[in-house]
Amino acid sequence: MSEIEITVKYNRIMETLQERTVAEVVTENIKAAHIFKKYGIDFCCGGGVSIKRACEKANVDASLLEQEILNLEKSQDRASNYNSWKLDFLSDHIVNVHHHYVEESSPLLLQYAKRVNQVHGGHYTELAEIEKLVIELVQEMASHQRKEELILFPFIKRLVRAKEENSEKPQSHFGSVESPIKMMEEEHDEAGSIMRKISELSGGYTPPQGACNTYRAFYSKLHEFEEDLHHHIHLENNILFPKALELERSF
Repeated sequence: MSEIEITVKYNRIMETLQERTVAEVVTENIKAAHIFKKYGIDFCCGGGVSIKRACEKANVDASLLEQEILNLEKSQDRASNYNSWKLDFLSDHIVNVHHHYVEESSPLLLQYAKRVNQVHGGHYTELAEIEKLVIELVQEMASHQRKEELILFPFIKRLVRAKEENSEKPQSHFGSVESPIKMMEEEHDEAGSIMRKISELSGGYTPPQGACNTYRAFYSKLHEFEEDLHHHIHLENNILFPKALELERSF
């Protein structure tokens, strides 16, 4: 292949990649999430836009980001190839890993938020607002996860089972699975919005110089919580929910 042909082929690949959505790329290779995260591009709630548009909004050089995506290792670890998992298995994974993480982390976040605000709120007035937002986030996530575990996920599992058994589409009080999915996506947007406000108020989870260990631990935990939330929402918005809708339409 000549140098000109190689250049033309490369340019076509880059043009095609630019038009693909952020969510599509992350769905195919979860490792791409780390690249988007590095450049400050939302890959979960805001993942429905093209890479080109996302780069424009974030004022990022698209060619640099795209090159990093192209350089990602082609082979994926089966354990992280979520797009190939059965929906009932993926639902259980979300509950056992991400829901459990939220339940385990929430009491600690509440304790940190209260303690740090009590001790340092006089000097850092943003801590009072951060504590309010943490309380709101914890309550939002608890309610959200209960609805998924008691209503949405069991119905998705019934759809999977019915398809495997070649039986009729299961019925529910909410009609189509589209209804609870829409509600869950709206709640994802709300949780993401709360998390962004906390990030802005905390300067990207950067504690002030000379901050005590509790202060530093609080911001570190918030950062960890945000990363898990982004992964959590990605698995649902970009993989589980679209496939559940497709499965229901297949009956």
